[in-house]
Amino acid sequence: MAVTPDRTDRPDRIEGTEEKLLDELRNARRTQRAGAAPAVPPLTRGQRFADTVTGTVGSWRFILIQSVILLLWIAANIVGWIAHWDPYPFILLNLALSFQAAYTAPFILMSQNREQEIDRLAAQDDYRINIKAELEIELLHQKFDALRGQEVLSLTRAVEELAELLRGERRMPEVNR
Repeated sequence: MAVTPDRTDRPDRIEGTEEKLLDELRNARRTQRAGAAPAVPPLTRGQRFADTVTGTVGSWRFILIQSVILLLWIAANIVGWIAHWDPYPFILLNLALSFQAAYTAPFILMSQNREQEIDRLAAQDDYRINIKAELEIELLHQKFDALRGQEVLSLTRAVEELAELLRGERRMPEVNR
C-alpha cells in the first residue's frame, strides 16, 4: 500500500505569469549587482533651483537670519531711530513676507513632488523585491514538499518491505531452533 503525498493544496510549480515575473526580477537584480545603476534622468536647471530654494528656506540658518532681520525691522520702526518707513501695522513688512511666501511655495512644491516621485519609485522597487521574495519562498516550499513526499514514499516502501520480511519469517517453520 503506497502512500502518495497530497498535492491538491499546492500546484507542482508556480504559475506561468509568476514564473515570468520571477525571472524578470532575478534578471533585474543581476543587472543591479553587476553595477548597472537604474537610469536616473539628470536634474533640470529648474529642479536644481527648486531643491536649492527648498534647502535654503528649510534650514535653521535661514530661519535664524530671517528672525533677526524681522526683529531689527520691527525694532527700527518702533523705536524710530530711522524715519518710520513702515509704521505699526507693518504693511510693508507684511507685503515682503507675503511675496516671499508666494515666491517660495511653488519651488517647495516642485521639490516635494520630485521627492514624492523618487519615494514612489522606491516603494515600487520594494514591492517588486517583496514579490520576488514571496515567489522564491513559494518555490522553496514546493521543493520542500516534493522532498518530503519522496521521503514519505521511501519510508513507506521500507516499512512495507520490513512488514513483508516479518510476515515471511512467521510463515517459515522454525528451522534454526
